Amino acid sequence: MNAPLIDSFGRVHDNLRISVTDRCNIRCFYCMPAENVTFMDRRDLLTFEELERFARIAVTLGITKLRLTGGEPLVRRNLDELVRRLAAVPGIQDIGLTTNGLLLADQAEALFAAGLRRINVSLDALDPVRFKEFTRRDGYEKVIEGIHAAKRAGFDPIKINAVSVRGMTEDQVVPFGHFARETGVEVRFIEYMPLDADAAWEREKVLFAQEIVDQLSAEIQPLVALPPRDTRAPATDYEFADGIGRIGFIASVSQPFCLSCNRIRITADGKLRNCLFSLEETDLRGLLREGAPDDEIAALVRQSVSAKKEGHEINTARFVQPERPMYSIGG
Repeated sequence: MNAPLIDSFGRVHDNLRISVTDRCNIRCFYCMPAENVTFMDRRDLLTFEELERFARIAVTLGITKLRLTGGEPLVRRNLDELVRRLAAVPGIQDIGLTTNGLLLADQAEALFAAGLRRINVSLDALDPVRFKEFTRRDGYEKVIEGIHAAKRAGFDPIKINAVSVRGMTEDQVVPFGHFARETGVEVRFIEYMPLDADAAWEREKVLFAQEIVDQLSAEIQPLVALPPRDTRAPATDYEFADGIGRIGFIASVSQPFCLSCNRIRITADGKLRNCLFSLEETDLRGLLREGAPDDEIAALVRQSVSAKKEGHEINTARFVQPERPMYSIGG
């Protein structure tokens, strides 16, 4: 292996997030417009062969962990075949998937058989009516069915990603706490971030992680902070005092974790991004399709990582929201 991917702040990058599509079968307000979405031409999406090749190059740079995202990755046909290809790449130690769960019940077994072991399900409310407020679509029951199918298939851990929005989700906090205790899945509350297509984000709309800790501790039982499983992971983990039920928090706004970030991402159309909030991208699709040598592609990856900024600057007047919304970047 070559020298690891280190930026100018000394951060080592070993985690690659791969978006496989910008298409989605729901329309969450914090991610996509409700209607009239223009998606990428399918010919612009990286093929499975191109994604596999890039993963092999990334491994030589120290990448060991992959996560498949979208859009909704399960709308990409034969995704289990991509998982199988990636799982066979020497040096890849871990593959995860983030999904909204609508199609999970039908695909969970095939994905597990292909080598996928970890799944995150995006679910912001534990009620069909509230679910539709967020997603602007029906399908709550299918998501719950998908979570149970993933458990039966053998996935562990299964994590629920719930976006926290002030004025909308306070009444969902305690139900999610009980859900974690009753099902054994880990619930992770994610602070609302400025990546919506409508550019309607305001800091005042963020329901902060500490407020949720306080609410769960008061209404169920105290939450106890757990030692980090990985000091570079974005989530801070807690457990209820009796040891039943694990809760995580991704406090991107109130407690930024930029200085320990170990992630890079490639969009579905082959643009490398060194930060979720980056304003610059590096085009790799052209090189992959032109048959450029691995060393040339690897050099561009190093160049991108080297240019990574210190942090996202959400809490400063300097912050500029990326032109691409979340569904186009990859969650």
